Amino acid sequence: MKLSSIALTAGLCLLASLSTSCRSMHSYGQVAVADAGLPSHAAVTEALKEVVGESNGGFGLQMWASVVDRSGVVHLVTRSGGDPGDQWPGSRVISAQKANTANAFSLPGLALSTANLFYAVQPGQSLFGLQASNPVDTKAAYRGDAANFGTSADPMHGRRIGGVNVFGGGLALYNSAGELVGALGVSGDSSVADHVIAWKLRDRLGLDFVPAGVSPTGDDNMVIDLTDGVSASGWGHAATTAEATVIVADLPKFHPIGK
Repeated sequence: MKLSSIALTAGLCLLASLSTSCRSMHSYGQVAVADAGLPSHAAVTEALKEVVGESNGGFGLQMWASVVDRSGVVHLVTRSGGDPGDQWPGSRVISAQKANTANAFSLPGLALSTANLFYAVQPGQSLFGLQASNPVDTKAAYRGDAANFGTSADPMHGRRIGGVNVFGGGLALYNSAGELVGALGVSGDSSVADHVIAWKLRDRLGLDFVPAGVSPTGDDNMVIDLTDGVSASGWGHAATTAEATVIVADLPKFHPIGK
């Protein structure tokens, strides 16, 4: 065998080896996504469908859900409806934004939900402008075949979507060892219902061992305390329906952190 043929054969073997290694880490053309203890697409889909079927204080609409790992790479995107058009199409990217936001602004010792950021980013408040700080990668967000949106082959999988979203629906994920492993974002209903659904979904997935937060219960629950547009805590979120406000207040009671 000629030297050039040997080199070519060796090169092809190396490429095959690398390809196998990349597939084992779920590489999808941009970055390799390690599981890092995050839930599977099937597990999140099943849990999401269960939660959407409950009373959540909203319109009872179908939902999108996204999970990112700690580096901000999209681990999965799913939906509760049978077809992509069964949910608000615009909420697919919003769900990934929310996951990115909760991951980006939570720490191993302090969780901030997207709902906790609502008031702080308003004009004149301490985090005004934050929502424009990490723009969405539009190429990652809108690429690919729409028929795959929300499936295990969603084109956002394996890519950093970016984006900052500052209303309810994004929560950091902490495993039973208290490790921050990424975040969850859901979208498709009212902003308060989105938070409720995200909270229940995280609880079902067993990734809610939150170390501390800014809510009165010491976690990352939504704080609905705006009066005449002013939040007493500084971490408040606008209300939607009276039913939703009651459900939010009861979340730590009926879906306690780390239980």
